[in-house]
Amino acid sequence: MLKNVAAVLLDGVHPFELGVVCEVFGIDRSDEGLPVYDFAVASAEGPTLGTHCGFTVSTPYGLERLEEADLIAVPAGNTYETREYPPELLDALRRAAERGTRVLSVCSGVFVLGAAGLLDGRRCTVHWRHADELARRFPRAVVEPDVLYVDQDPVITSAGTAAGIDACLHIVRKEQGPEVANKIARRMVVPPHRDGGQAQYIERPLPKSACDTVSEVLVWMEEHLDEEVTVEQLAARAHMAPRTFARRFQQETGTTPYRWILRQRVLLAQKLLEATDETMDAIAARTGFGTAAALRHHFVRALGTTPNAYRRAFRGPQAA
Repeated sequence: MLKNVAAVLLDGVHPFELGVVCEVFGIDRSDEGLPVYDFAVASAEGPTLGTHCGFTVSTPYGLERLEEADLIAVPAGNTYETREYPPELLDALRRAAERGTRVLSVCSGVFVLGAAGLLDGRRCTVHWRHADELARRFPRAVVEPDVLYVDQDPVITSAGTAAGIDACLHIVRKEQGPEVANKIARRMVVPPHRDGGQAQYIERPLPKSACDTVSEVLVWMEEHLDEEVTVEQLAARAHMAPRTFARRFQQETGTTPYRWILRQRVLLAQKLLEATDETMDAIAARTGFGTAAALRHHFVRALGTTPNAYRRAFRGPQAA
């Protein structure tokens, strides 16, 4: 049973990510019949720590506080993705995982878990901006950049900032049931579970060709997303045989013509959902999906959420 929770901090901690953990586990909600956690903030680098916002945080607890915890949370911090970590902290995290204590990271706190070896052979996630660096630094980790959180008991990792809320509520739901998690979410005025994943928040500029062989065709494809085209037609525009064109396209873009144009259609649909009041049928026609059903199918496959839910998230409920 989850009773004892500790958040462990390093210098440069991000207040919001720390606040997420404090909000879920550090508030007494016994007046509503909710569990009360024995919660503490522990420091890995002395009694007073700086935050990346310019103020300091003080705590009487050091790493010894982690030994009694059922859950240890590592919030994000400034330069966590590049700095070195106290060996004593890494040892404490390894011991915790070995005895079955859950270890949670919020955003860049995952780099601390990686340094402790807790990501080796495990699926994990982080803010999409740090995903490539996480995979580079810890090649034995299986990085999933499109999700809000990953539960690989006893290690739980979450994506950027507010995704820490999703991961914390997931832990509560898993340990104490959906009723408790839902009540905490209502008190926080957040959804108990968010649709989709991190993919819907990732900025993906249109890829540029590595050389000039297919660049003109890419421009034409981008301008004619509403048209059905074949590899043979595209190859003819590039003055190549279809097999040669397909091979060159793969080499220069890293994907197939079908997948490239599908991704650009989803990107265009995102922009239209964010910036216009056009109907789903109209957006489906403009993006080349043809029907609202086809738009929904490909949108969900690519982003893990529906077009209507995406529009609500980025324009507000009045736009749905």
